[in-house]
Amino acid sequence: MNVTDHDSIDVHTHVVPDEFPPYLGHRLGVRWPSMAPAQACHRHVMLDAKVYRTVSHQCWDCQVRLADMETMQIGRQVLSPMPELLSYWLAGDDATVLTRFLNEAIAGMVQQAPARFVGLGAVPLQDVERAIGELDHAVHQCGLAGVEIGSNIDGVSIGDARFLPFFEAAERWGAAIFVHALRPAGMDRLVGPPILEQALAFPGEVGLAAASLLTGGTLARCPRLRIAFSHGGGTLAQLLPRLQHAWESFPALREAVPTAPRVGARAMYYDDLVYDAATIDYLLQTFGPTQLMLGSDYPFAIMDKAPVGRVQALQLDTSVKRLLRHANAERWLGAVTALVETPGSE
Repeated sequence: MNVTDHDSIDVHTHVVPDEFPPYLGHRLGVRWPSMAPAQACHRHVMLDAKVYRTVSHQCWDCQVRLADMETMQIGRQVLSPMPELLSYWLAGDDATVLTRFLNEAIAGMVQQAPARFVGLGAVPLQDVERAIGELDHAVHQCGLAGVEIGSNIDGVSIGDARFLPFFEAAERWGAAIFVHALRPAGMDRLVGPPILEQALAFPGEVGLAAASLLTGGTLARCPRLRIAFSHGGGTLAQLLPRLQHAWESFPALREAVPTAPRVGARAMYYDDLVYDAATIDYLLQTFGPTQLMLGSDYPFAIMDKAPVGRVQALQLDTSVKRLLRHANAERWLGAVTALVETPGSE
């Protein structure tokens, strides 16, 4: 296959609206986002009257994104909010207003180029009932493929039983879920500059989040849930052999976790954003060729600038490369209902 056909789907990209609505709630001191001017083509995302991050017009300008996609040989991008905008620390009613705005903004971007963009919205998971209502609106009114959620909800793991009704609704409505690291555990152990949060703390946080869906029983209760994890699933691939051994060794763990961890892990999806061919090979061995998808983290500084080239350079059958480039993503997004391709079946 000629990759210039641009069949590749990038499942890990982020957006920030060019403006936010003013806060119209009744509380004081609310951590509500706003935008402030920065250098040319950039704006500051403001939180607590401080600059949280400076972002470029790549975050909101669809024409700029489309031009970059051509350069990167990307056929479609999956758009999801910058994770901090998930705002789990807001009160439920305030968060519902913000997530509704984000969902409609992302739907508007998708409408500008529906053949090139797929949208994932946000939900106020700190209030599960409101989150289910906003998931309904995002999927059935805005036409989004699903939502992005954080790896923890204001410090509570996503595998906690309180979130099960939300995942049941997502399974029932066929919504794709993308899990991104957010406010990771272990920050007090990092030694060095702030960027180490993304470099070192994110993988551990994502690994714990993914493991919690196995050990908390969410996947066993929602076997048709289509859920994907950023950053290659973080540390899950390294944790899995130990978790599997513990599951085989301790009856109490087998009783609490109905599905073998290795089996459960192969029911989830993962992006390939690990920046290393040998690590991608390990993820393929661990999770299987039908569960890995292309991801870049566009447009942030830590992004993989050549995700398609990285996949093409792997020593894999063309059928497996096709799975990574787009077929697995189509299945995760619910875009296809055909039987999964098997490696070597061309």
